[in-house]
Amino acid sequence: MSDASPVSVSGDAAEPVVAPVPPHLEWLKVESLDLEAQGVAHRADGKVVFIEDALPGEEVRVSVTRRKNNWEQATMTDRRRDSSQRVEPGCTYFGLCGGCKMQHFHASAQVAVKQRVLEDNLWHLGKVKPETLLRPIEGPAWGYRYRARLSVRYVAKKGTVLVGFHERKSRYVADMKTCEILPPHVSRLLVPLRELIAGMDQRDRLPQIEVAVGTQITVLVLRHLEPLTAADTQRLKDFAVKHSPAEGGQTAISWWLQPKGPDTVHPLDESLPKLDYTLPEFGITMPFKPTDFTQVNHAINQVLVGRALRLLGVQKDERVIDWFCGLGNFTLPLATQAREVLGIEGSETLVARSRENALANGVPDKTSFVARNLFEITPQELAGYGHAEKWLIDPPREGAFALAKAVADLHQDPTLVPDWVPPKRIVYVSCSPGTLARDAGLLVHQAGYRCVAAGAVNMFPHTAHVESMAVFERD
Repeated sequence: MSDASPVSVSGDAAEPVVAPVPPHLEWLKVESLDLEAQGVAHRADGKVVFIEDALPGEEVRVSVTRRKNNWEQATMTDRRRDSSQRVEPGCTYFGLCGGCKMQHFHASAQVAVKQRVLEDNLWHLGKVKPETLLRPIEGPAWGYRYRARLSVRYVAKKGTVLVGFHERKSRYVADMKTCEILPPHVSRLLVPLRELIAGMDQRDRLPQIEVAVGTQITVLVLRHLEPLTAADTQRLKDFAVKHSPAEGGQTAISWWLQPKGPDTVHPLDESLPKLDYTLPEFGITMPFKPTDFTQVNHAINQVLVGRALRLLGVQKDERVIDWFCGLGNFTLPLATQAREVLGIEGSETLVARSRENALANGVPDKTSFVARNLFEITPQELAGYGHAEKWLIDPPREGAFALAKAVADLHQDPTLVPDWVPPKRIVYVSCSPGTLARDAGLLVHQAGYRCVAAGAVNMFPHTAHVESMAVFERD
């Protein structure tokens, strides 16, 4: 039997047939990254392959983990060309822990990819192209995560306790002893926390520890499914004393307990300082509870607020509306610049807390707050909040579709509210480029605005999360 290449017969002539390369031996050229930080490649037959941990420019072989008609998901088995932006991960547990997806990618390249994701979403989903691209906001790539939810698991068979994030694509808790994205003093607590929980009476009934770092205190919120014994309560107090400096400071530890839902959290020691973060550019101090939604990256938040207000360009005689105002992260700084600021949020509880924060910062006369479901708002209801020269919009991942739609309806049909005057400028802060693009399409194509600027904000280094900001103006 000859080992020559197989042939086929067409008419009178024999033509050589090139045998297809087996899928697992095919070298794939990685073209880009997707929203989940997976490399994107195409097979010879055109099928898209999403490859975990592969970077643009690399040539790889893969093992398929999931297969559909038009695409595959895969992991790398071989790599013969490295990206110039590939770096050694900064954390021992990268690849095991599911908290980070991009540590193997140079930090500046991560920012460039996120900027491109924003631009692509604006164009492909909203058909919007910003007139100016803002320089991305970035900061420290390590030790930045001032808010975190750590899972706790007592492993009876091994007689040990795990404290950390979940493993990648798994419900299991990663066996990790440090974390490079947590502040160093919190990372150093992971092993002592394991030892603490292992010695507690209720060690198998303590599923979670939530971390919140403020300017003077680090709060650890212990979720417990059963009432703590007196001995366990004393163990928590002893731990806090042992791991807090003698003269207090940022690393002082304060235990809070959470017996049920988030509303049940309470401090174990009422005498310790409360959590807060600062916006020093505006002289604002923001108190918050450990289970409140606040930005996890305080350094980037300071830069974000400063840029947003500069882009908004508020004058002393202007009125501003801060939609989705939360605890007043933008409202209170705006009150130091504007004549009046109206903050609108969906929760009565948050509105009450915002009023307290305004009072504590000496701006109660320049602020007012309203509780309103902003996912359902009509043009008439929108107009009822009165004219404001400038708007700040900072919605959750769902975006601000109802708000943008109401503005578009008022522009398309002025008879709905004949005397309504739209804001001259809008700054939209987003945690989802997809919903920002959707809302931007409404504002630009149906509400008479131009997208004059947009840029990425690297709030979460080493993750695929894209925070961004866009500016809209009317002529």
